[in-house]
Amino acid sequence: MKVTGMILAGGLGRRMGGVDKGLVEFQGRPMVAAVIERFRHQVDELLINANRNAEAYAEFGYHVIPDAMTGFAGPLAGLQTGLMAATNELVATVPCDSPFLPEDLIARLKTALEASEAQLAVAVTLGQAQPVFCLCRRDVLPHLTGFLQQGGRKIDAWYGTLKVVEVDFDDEVRAFANINTPQELDAAK
Repeated sequence: MKVTGMILAGGLGRRMGGVDKGLVEFQGRPMVAAVIERFRHQVDELLINANRNAEAYAEFGYHVIPDAMTGFAGPLAGLQTGLMAATNELVATVPCDSPFLPEDLIARLKTALEASEAQLAVAVTLGQAQPVFCLCRRDVLPHLTGFLQQGGRKIDAWYGTLKVVEVDFDDEVRAFANINTPQELDAAK
């Protein structure tokens, strides 16, 4: 099955001082460029979910889509947007602030998803889920929409209602490092 990839860049960047994290300079270019470089070859279609600076994100050459919901509803709103826009039956998400994401992320998630016949596969490191690194079946869209309409925002709570397979990435723990603050950005450089 083919995969649509969605880079989640729709947040407010509160811990980064309110700046758009995906556009923060990292190693001489916007951080999202590093994410695109590692992610684009793993998926058949790439989309970017952004609620601000759409023109800047569009310069990377991919379709930019804001959340279908208003009010910066979090990563589940970005996933919902990806599920709505995807042309493929599988949809993967990664955050815009993880420039070291595994280059075999989708292959490993897809293998586990198909083998277990789960609805969603999520990366796990050292026993801790990395919930925005996921691959799910597009047919979960109505279920997710209902969850959001009822006020649900917690990604773990929604995952708890699905058949989920956790995929161990203990061999690539550092690949899941998020850069959320100016201090983390300095440390990553």
